[in-house]
Amino acid sequence: MSSNLDYLNPALQPLADTVQAYLDAEKELQRAEVEAADVPAQQAQAATSAQQFEQRPATGSFAQQQDEIQQNLQNLRDDLARLRQQVLDLLPVRDEWVKINLGYGPSRVGAFRTGTAPAPGITTPDGYLLRVVI
Repeated sequence: MSSNLDYLNPALQPLADTVQAYLDAEKELQRAEVEAADVPAQQAQAATSAQQFEQRPATGSFAQQQDEIQQNLQNLRDDLARLRQQVLDLLPVRDEWVKINLGYGPSRVGAFRTGTAPAPGITTPDGYLLRVVI
């Protein structure tokens, strides 16, 4: 019989730390995607103000903001994939919930086999969907 205090087990602390890092990376990626979606509006506003004051870009300069944003998004996606794999590696079981301590009381994390095609936007190359309940 398992106890309701199993989530306080010190052996699960590395898993809890990795899940917290995964959740933080997810939030950071969402913020970056929102900022990337706002870039065209910012560029249009900058072009309008440049026309108003007749400013020209410096000779030999090019807009690298879009490249930097895309590189940042790719880095965040890579970090998220790496953390996801770490969580999957640390999970003691599959297709079951594991109670962990994320500081809010017992939270749950689990990797569940996807019997059907995953939802759009969710990539599961290994066939498992990672779920976290806080």
